[in-house]
Amino acid sequence: MYRFVLGCVAFLVCASAQAIEQLTLHALFKNKAIVLIDGARRVMNQGDTSPEGVKLLAVDTNSEEATVEVNGRREVLRLGMVVSAFGGGGRSGVTLYAEPNGHFFAEGSINGVPIRFMVDTGATSIAINSKHADRVGIDYKRHGTPSFASTAGGVVRMYAVKLNAVEVGGIRLHNIDAGVIEGNHPREALLGMSFLGRLDMKRDGEKMELMQRY
Repeated sequence: MYRFVLGCVAFLVCASAQAIEQLTLHALFKNKAIVLIDGARRVMNQGDTSPEGVKLLAVDTNSEEATVEVNGRREVLRLGMVVSAFGGGGRSGVTLYAEPNGHFFAEGSINGVPIRFMVDTGATSIAINSKHADRVGIDYKRHGTPSFASTAGGVVRMYAVKLNAVEVGGIRLHNIDAGVIEGNHPREALLGMSFLGRLDMKRDGEKMELMQRY
């Protein structure tokens, strides 16, 4: 039985020769999605490319998200998350909506490896657990600087590292400070101020806007 998911995720793509103004993830099935491309309804199987050049790479009904490729760039479209990328010298940004627990989450990547972040303005830097680091390919014991971090569970061992590239939505920053904590915590990577502090941030209730600075 297919699991059917309705939603509305808008994705604004920077202008190109054939500019796509808006993609909306309208529904998900097993290996299939309905995507509105500038208002045109496209029923796409995984692997299909629309007449506008949007390719559906993967769908995940459990996570309620779809991965697409537009103009050679991959993006994860997730229900409740708006990704904007403005061309012509504009700024890239992402709009997040709080989940029922009040936290903000964002799909992104570290050094090109997909990862899910939880926004944490109280964290000095990005924080990931050692399993995240192993998956991303960070040899933190060899290249990191041993130190300690204070967490809700007490003081834990941490390794300070530099991340080559961190991307959230259309925002991509380089040479970002991060900490690797041995073990399974934090469960989600924490998007801390080493990344957020280099953006313009605006929160309005359950809505948070992150915008890359010029």
